[in-house]
Amino acid sequence: MFALHKNYFYISILLLSSSPLISEEDPYIFIDSNAQKMVQVLIENKDLFSKDREAYEDKIKEIFDPMIDFRRVAASVMGKKYYQASTPQQRRDFVAIFRNSLLDTYAETLAQWGDQSINTIPGKDDWSGLKSMEVKQMLDTGSSKYPISYKLRRSNNQWMIVNIVVNGVNLGLTFRNQFQALANNHNGDIEMILKNWISDAGDAGIDG
Repeated sequence: MFALHKNYFYISILLLSSSPLISEEDPYIFIDSNAQKMVQVLIENKDLFSKDREAYEDKIKEIFDPMIDFRRVAASVMGKKYYQASTPQQRRDFVAIFRNSLLDTYAETLAQWGDQSINTIPGKDDWSGLKSMEVKQMLDTGSSKYPISYKLRRSNNQWMIVNIVVNGVNLGLTFRNQFQALANNHNGDIEMILKNWISDAGDAGIDG
């Protein structure tokens, strides 16, 4: 099983979580303002994880779900071969499983977060005609700095996240490799892939 780097994964999701209300605006503002909002949410609810985990995860889901284009990302993770071979119900099931794996890993690592600095790197001045683009940020933990890269795609005037690269770790590719490994282990049986899907998070060694 391919191990997801736990802190890389957590940090990347942290920086992306927000409400969709400003997603039609400047994509740099979209990323930056939502990163700051999420930091504030973590500060205000840092004790809730140990007291009421379900309520804690509900708060995460409320602000996180609208940010990611789960359908597009899940289809990319499955790859053309398995996406076309799957039934509509299997596709819906994988989107749900994929979403839950992100939320579960995210919720388990939030309690470790401290006060950090997040800075958005200026980019294109004119993005109005673009359907996809990249926005970069730098995470400063105080002892180390980590580059974050977001692939955004605009659909119906709404920016959505379709991939994340954290300190060189391509999360979309990592998930895709995990799916392929399961497919190889189960002779391409999609039901077995769904049944055995997990996010095996490891320690990335990022210290606050």
